[in-house]
Amino acid sequence: MHVAKHFVLVSIVFLLCSCSTKKTSLPRTETVIGTVCSVNAFEDGTEQLYDAIFKRLRQIDALFNVNRTDSMISHVNAAAGKSSVAVNSDFIFVLNKALYYARLTDGVFDPTIGPLVKLWGINTEHAKVPSAQEISHVLEYVDWKKVIVDESSEKPTVFLEKEGMSLDLGGIAKGFASDEITAILEKNRVKRAIIDLGGNVCVFGKKKNGSAWNIGIKNPFDPDSTPVLVLGMTHGGTVVTSGIYERYFEKDGVRYHHIFDVQNGMPAVRDWSSVTIVAPQDKSVDADALSTIAFLVGLERYSSITDIPAVFIDNDGEVRQSENLSRTATLRPALPVGTK
Repeated sequence: MHVAKHFVLVSIVFLLCSCSTKKTSLPRTETVIGTVCSVNAFEDGTEQLYDAIFKRLRQIDALFNVNRTDSMISHVNAAAGKSSVAVNSDFIFVLNKALYYARLTDGVFDPTIGPLVKLWGINTEHAKVPSAQEISHVLEYVDWKKVIVDESSEKPTVFLEKEGMSLDLGGIAKGFASDEITAILEKNRVKRAIIDLGGNVCVFGKKKNGSAWNIGIKNPFDPDSTPVLVLGMTHGGTVVTSGIYERYFEKDGVRYHHIFDVQNGMPAVRDWSSVTIVAPQDKSVDADALSTIAFLVGLERYSSITDIPAVFIDNDGEVRQSENLSRTATLRPALPVGTK
């Protein structure tokens, strides 16, 4: 399963000019929730709006950042096998959503993947290829069925049944953050905006001239080059991509990426290199989880799980897509996929 997400940086191509008597601010970019977050609300982008958005992002970071000892998720993990921990409604919502996808996929998506993520250390100074014995050992602590959520009292609690277990909601929390920003935009009657949370991209509302938002999908074989596919979205939407080139390290000529197969504890080896989910603008939390799920299960099984469209780029450069993609977006090539 993929963790601490995911997230391929996509290129956004747009042209939007506006004039307003309102005192607007420049688009804001800050590093929070473990990634570079950018929000552009165009003519509605005031300092007060951006302050509210980034305050909310910092609140979310305090809930789900596993690298902070004072975060809510770290408190839950520290109490594994010992005691339940009181959590708030946001934490319950995201955890329940993750557990929903765990049930739906028979554990392909597993929010208790924390011990495996820590063992591999991908995207840290301690990245390594663990031994088979080490992997086998930590997999004993990866089991979403051992997460006990109690909402029977006024203050909900979470308990991890086995000491050594740990949650990692990085595969879904950025989607939740994007949805929370969308809610703030709606509350403030913002007409149009772009949200980019480390590659989780949401285009909100309609462009002023009525044309489509154009979102580029990176070439998985040369991610620093020009995007190879362009999604056109007229009414806004969320685009989340998972790929083997996002976060990885190489050893002895082998690439080890961050999307794990919990069946064997190894980075997943599949016939495709990237998967992009194309969802409505208020479904980022689902798109986030589904990008990992789609990468792990493939287009056929994915299509039996949800009707949210997906675009696959296979290892040979072939592009495959859900049959219903056209209801959400148009897809056109920018370059041949195999271009390097």
